[in-house]
Amino acid sequence: MKIVLAIVHDDDGNRVMSELNKEGFSVTKLATTGGFLKAGNTTLLVGTSKENVQTVIDIIKRKCMGRKQIITSPMPATGAAGVYAPYPVEVDVGGATIFVLDVERFEKV
Repeated sequence: MKIVLAIVHDDDGNRVMSELNKEGFSVTKLATTGGFLKAGNTTLLVGTSKENVQTVIDIIKRKCMGRKQIITSPMPATGAAGVYAPYPVEVDVGGATIFVLDVERFEKV
């Protein structure tokens, strides 16, 4: 037995869950934050057999799109004087971080 733990962008979370459910996988969703932008993420937990791990990963890959996002980042306008002026920065967001873990025991009650 394995557990696939996938951290995905909030915009992709529902799409991934729907597709996993459609393919017969049970999914637990956790609202999480973190990463470079300290933005909202969705952490998905999927318990499955060793044989189905790649199927789960393939679904996540298909439904998690990488994309560009413009954020406003502070930049010192006067150096060490401590005055900051915001400026736009383009960053990559989306995709998924996936962990596959062994499960010693699994019970659904």
